[in-house]
Amino acid sequence: MKIRLAVVFGGRSGEHEISVRSAKSILAALDPEKYQVSEYFISKEGKWSPRPLSPEPGGNPDIDVVFPILHGTFGEDGTIQGLLEMAELAYVSAGVMASSVSMDKEVMKRLCKERGLPIVDYLVLERDALDSDQIAAQLPFPVFVKPANLGSSVGISKAHNQAELKKALDLAAEFDTKIVVERGVEGREFECSVMGNTDPEAAVPCEILPSREFYDYEDKYLLDKAETVLPARLSPEQTEHMRWLAVQCYRAVGCEIMGRVDFLMERATGQIFINEINTIPGFTSISMFPKMWEHRGVAFSELLDRLIGLALERADARKRIRFSR
Repeated sequence: MKIRLAVVFGGRSGEHEISVRSAKSILAALDPEKYQVSEYFISKEGKWSPRPLSPEPGGNPDIDVVFPILHGTFGEDGTIQGLLEMAELAYVSAGVMASSVSMDKEVMKRLCKERGLPIVDYLVLERDALDSDQIAAQLPFPVFVKPANLGSSVGISKAHNQAELKKALDLAAEFDTKIVVERGVEGREFECSVMGNTDPEAAVPCEILPSREFYDYEDKYLLDKAETVLPARLSPEQTEHMRWLAVQCYRAVGCEIMGRVDFLMERATGQIFINEINTIPGFTSISMFPKMWEHRGVAFSELLDRLIGLALERADARKRIRFSR
């Protein structure tokens, strides 16, 4: 009997187009002999087509598992996960808590720091209290300015001086009420895919070679000039350390099913820093999450099978949890 899979994509975030591209890749790779697929599209205004999923248990009798390929706000932040939990549907994503804290760059950093994992020095400011003088007094230029809750480098800027810092703060404030400012690390950028529930495993890291000063939205999705090196040019010891850090970050935020951990390596010191974790990484034709697993011998269609299997495995485990006396 085929698994009845619902793919939910689009959404209200600034990453709407990336979600659509990821969904197209997934839909093309799913084995039609294994899955009966239904598509649920969410417009930029939040309108569902053909209809919204019901939040009631048993309210979606034609669905066994949901693949919410929704990047960013209203998809990767615990909101859609909450809907799916209420509906008692299996889903291919980290849970509510892990999704929420991973989306918030400040909370993610605090959890990693609590575990003793290496993160870059940073400051947090509220949109109504942006103070470039305070930042300049505590962090050396250059700095990165980021909305706390967004992905795909949307709203992120690199500031080399006070004038650029003020513009960067204004831009980030368009996308969030909480702004994260990080010390700029001059060096190399890496990514490492992780998959699993109670016993997660990391793939082999890849290195990102941006065509611009940093790997921003245009470089990721529009210019088609950034290069990737897979496997990353690291020593065996560095590779294993990065894989270990990826799993530790994954566990620190309580992630399940899948995640992609991004790293910075400081050129002057060789130190590796955890930059962030993405709980619904991209599945576009250029996305590295599936490519890293393909390098480990897991083809795209097999990867989807494994992720869906992990979602069903977790759902079965949750059925044994009591929610009332």
